[in-house]
Amino acid sequence: MVGTKGLSYVLITSIVSLAAVGLPLPDRLEAQPADEDRPVLSRILDAISSERMLADIRILSGSGFNGRQTGTRDDLASAEFVQKRFANLGNMLNSTPASPGPSTGDWIQARPVSFTTIDQTVSLQFSVKPVHSLTVGSDYLPVLDSPSADVSAPVLFIGYGIADPENGLDEYEKVDAREKIVLFLRGKPDGFNRQVSHADKVRAARQHGAIGYLTTTGPLLSPYEARRGVTSSPSAFYAQLSPDEAIPGAWIDSEVASEIVNGGPAADREQDRLRLLQQRLNETRTPQSLLTSVSASLKWRSITDRGMLHNVGWLIKGSASDPSAPSVLIGAHRDHFGRQAGLLFPGADDNASGTAVLLEVARLFASAPFAPVQPVLFLSFSGEEQGLLGSREYVANPLVPLSSTAAMINIDHAGIGNGRLTVGVTGFGKAVAQQAGQAASLSQLIDLFGFFPGGDHVPFKEAGIPTVTVVSGGVHPHFHRPGDRVETLDPAILTAVARYVATLAWQLANPR
Repeated sequence: MVGTKGLSYVLITSIVSLAAVGLPLPDRLEAQPADEDRPVLSRILDAISSERMLADIRILSGSGFNGRQTGTRDDLASAEFVQKRFANLGNMLNSTPASPGPSTGDWIQARPVSFTTIDQTVSLQFSVKPVHSLTVGSDYLPVLDSPSADVSAPVLFIGYGIADPENGLDEYEKVDAREKIVLFLRGKPDGFNRQVSHADKVRAARQHGAIGYLTTTGPLLSPYEARRGVTSSPSAFYAQLSPDEAIPGAWIDSEVASEIVNGGPAADREQDRLRLLQQRLNETRTPQSLLTSVSASLKWRSITDRGMLHNVGWLIKGSASDPSAPSVLIGAHRDHFGRQAGLLFPGADDNASGTAVLLEVARLFASAPFAPVQPVLFLSFSGEEQGLLGSREYVANPLVPLSSTAAMINIDHAGIGNGRLTVGVTGFGKAVAQQAGQAASLSQLIDLFGFFPGGDHVPFKEAGIPTVTVVSGGVHPHFHRPGDRVETLDPAILTAVARYVATLAWQLANPR
């Protein structure tokens, strides 16, 4: 074990002999006489098992792993689950004609991390009672790294919550936010070109004297939100602010937000004041801030602890005689949100599904009749939901030098949608992604895009490594919600993602 900057690697390396090839292992691709003339990739794709992937997702998203929150014992337990699966694959590797046997290694990378849990005793109340009772998870959800809350104050609607006078929009300009709970919309007005993060909005609220905040999805969705299938319901997320910047906050349902701004339920959509204010903001980009007639009370306890983040990896050494042959990296994050405010966040689609695809492709490559020409590294990241902590840790301290990494393939949200695959490409010509779609017999289902702004591929892209991100297309209705369970997943989508990732990785690792 070697420690570097608070990081540790555990590396186990083994050489698999020819005698191991004949072992009767159930996970192997069973060779048939006719297989000798079939392309290896075709045999790999035919061996994909959606049942195996669903079984892995059922385990990872079950109550035994408690939502796999980064830094917890459950994170370590899920890391050990993946590592054991990788270790078992090392016993089923076939040898290659070019060498006596491929070299493999499995390892765990660890670093200290903080994590916060919201106690199950939470409440959000208003001085004007909504038409429906407020329920944690469906009507509101505390921001998961929010500080503890015990505040009551009038609610100030602050539009999109932007304080940027230099770029022509300061929504705090003519209102007093001191000792208020501010309510702001997610996103930004149409035509406002500057990037504004959630953290920027919370900092602005604190700087203007607010003691808490509420955020919501506006009634008018942007084209991006509509394409993603964004709903009015609150979702789990981290604000990623330092303690001296944070104030208590919660995401509330859009209907609840409308009732606050209207002082009660609107008679109909056309009379919804929140909708009208958002429309004016989008059209004029001028502040529509106002003090509502409603007061809010936020109350919960946030418990912060320290733990260890765990990345897990497994390497198949390629058959190339050149030991410096560049490797192909396949990654998927394993972490989710754990148990928050009395709710379990199973994370079946996000991202037990990507982890299951990762394990399935690793099994397929391990049981192929010969190794790929170039090495393939499989990585299970933690910390993605907390700001890509695991993938950034790997890029800072890689097992395989970044200069020897040919490409990074990232798998996320691989189990729900419309049956199409959304593929984001950076550093390659899109022909690379198109060719993989054709070889996998999926070309009619691939939607190609450029850079995706979020995900574990981002640190690799920033480091100059070509990336391909694979996400199942269409609406993910349970995104970051307690309803993200294995029963909601589509086996056909899992199979399509596995076919595409296996094909792309095999082609990249066997360049012509």
